[in-house]
Amino acid sequence: METIVGVAHYITDLGAAIALPVIITLFGWFLGLPLSKAFRAGLTIGIGFIGVGLVITLMSDQVSPAAQSMAGRFGVGLDIVDVGWPYMGAAAYATLYGAAIIPLVAGMNLLYLALGLTRTFNIDLWNYWTSAFVGALVGEVTGSFVWGLVGAAAHMTLMLALADLTAPIFQKYFELPGLSLAHGTSSPYGLFAIPLNWFFDRIPGFNKLDATPETIQRRLGMIGEPMIMGLILGLFIGTLSFAGTSTPPDDVKKILTLAISMAAVMYLLPQMAGVLVGGLLPISEAAQAFVKKRFPGRTLYVGVDSAVAVGRPAVIASGLLLVPITLALAIALEPLGNRVLPLVDLAATPFIVALMVAVFRGNIIRTVAGATILLVPGLFMATWVAPLCTAVAADTHVGPDSSAATIISLTPGANPANWFYPALASLGDWWVAAGAVLSFSTLAIVAARDKRGKHTIANSQAGLD
Repeated sequence: METIVGVAHYITDLGAAIALPVIITLFGWFLGLPLSKAFRAGLTIGIGFIGVGLVITLMSDQVSPAAQSMAGRFGVGLDIVDVGWPYMGAAAYATLYGAAIIPLVAGMNLLYLALGLTRTFNIDLWNYWTSAFVGALVGEVTGSFVWGLVGAAAHMTLMLALADLTAPIFQKYFELPGLSLAHGTSSPYGLFAIPLNWFFDRIPGFNKLDATPETIQRRLGMIGEPMIMGLILGLFIGTLSFAGTSTPPDDVKKILTLAISMAAVMYLLPQMAGVLVGGLLPISEAAQAFVKKRFPGRTLYVGVDSAVAVGRPAVIASGLLLVPITLALAIALEPLGNRVLPLVDLAATPFIVALMVAVFRGNIIRTVAGATILLVPGLFMATWVAPLCTAVAADTHVGPDSSAATIISLTPGANPANWFYPALASLGDWWVAAGAVLSFSTLAIVAARDKRGKHTIANSQAGLD
């Protein structure tokens, strides 16, 4: 067990850009790809992850100061600081749950595949941290390592169910055959987007709004191009954040720097995501061939990171629009009990909306409206979860000095699936078991419907039964 834990810690310490190329190379070789082709795919994926990370870091470096400035202008008294998902990911992996999560989840995934309960083989090892995060929160509530592991296992079981459920619509919109999202950041929001899409279809007038990037560009010409949209959004956010905060020359410089940076994000992120996808497609094709040969009639999905989808203009544009909206929501909801000040994770909004965009078929207005609706309860969930996150960070000595402030990462903290299991734990230990049964039942129901050919999300134009 100590050896397994040591290996798991070593893999997670390497980070996704290093660990995934090695794992993908071995996985591709096992699936029958020549070693040279498997190595090339793995290396390409590593390069893609680094490229996406650099662009997201650029966005974070520009958006966080703008958010702080905007919050300061409105005299906000929000006292829970959003320190960003990298801190929470590092803290989650520094716990015992983080050490156990890779063998636990990989073993569960293989068992479910063998039993025909899932079609997704989740190779996105780095993002297993969200399940470790849930396990750590449940462990803080119950004081039990075992119940924490049950919570982590229940969370990943639900993610596999959501990956299978949404795979057809994800594959169709993003044109990524054979891939699915078991990503804890995107998948739950994609699930809630389905009933929201049904609701939006029934609002007169609103249901006629066609705001896909392609439609916008066709109607507006050059103004509708992704990088020009990024420039305009950057000017808008920069003006809200910096206008009148210092001398006019400094204000203009800050606004223009933000605007050019957002234009760069809109232009570069699709290129980097394309590199990542280029490495994944040979693996997906090899996986399909492997399954078809050995298990006739079965289909395998390769579970991947939302990074493969964030390069789409609709995803980036929706994410950028949500930056001022999320801040405005946090401020407006302060009198009702919200204490979270969104900062670092504002740069992660494209990951939140990635699957929502597929459900809404690229409609930016629907995506922003749907995400706004979901972020209202999300901010209260994050406020409730924050003391638990602070305790986990304090226990692991990862991140900022948690004794000085209550901290949160908005991306996992406002996610309904991450809040659900510790909330159940607060009702009593056996409620965690009930949550695990619910997750497994969901997985079994999705698998049964797939086997009967009743994957209604794949066959329905609106993505609904």
